[in-house]
Amino acid sequence: MKIATLAVSPTAFLHLKGPDGQHLYEAGKPVGIDLFGPGSPEAAVIESAQSARAIKRMQDNDNKIAMPSIEVQREETTADLIAYTAGLRNIEIDGSGDQPLSGNALLTALYSDPALGWIKVQVIKFVADWGKFMPGSPTS
Repeated sequence: MKIATLAVSPTAFLHLKGPDGQHLYEAGKPVGIDLFGPGSPEAAVIESAQSARAIKRMQDNDNKIAMPSIEVQREETTADLIAYTAGLRNIEIDGSGDQPLSGNALLTALYSDPALGWIKVQVIKFVADWGKFMPGSPTS
């Protein structure tokens, strides 16, 4: 078998489902997120950062395992999800003055809002599934 034929794509599209489990559309177009996959260089950087944070917490706690506070955990998860994000499709969030957010501000608002936590759950599950990044899969 030519094993390289099973190499995964670096990115894939996650077609978001609303809290009711139905796929989301805006003007007939899918609403979702292009994500870097587990085999991408971006994922390697994220994993390295996660390990570094865990080691630092242990060092700061006399080499004992320490859990971050919920606030720190949310900040770290938001940062990781932002780093996994290659792009958004048909997602808008208004900032102050009803001006649409963009760039990092948009991603931070998307991933840090507890009321939108259902998005985080989908993203975390998606990036952990190597099969979602197979070339020719419905999501890649």
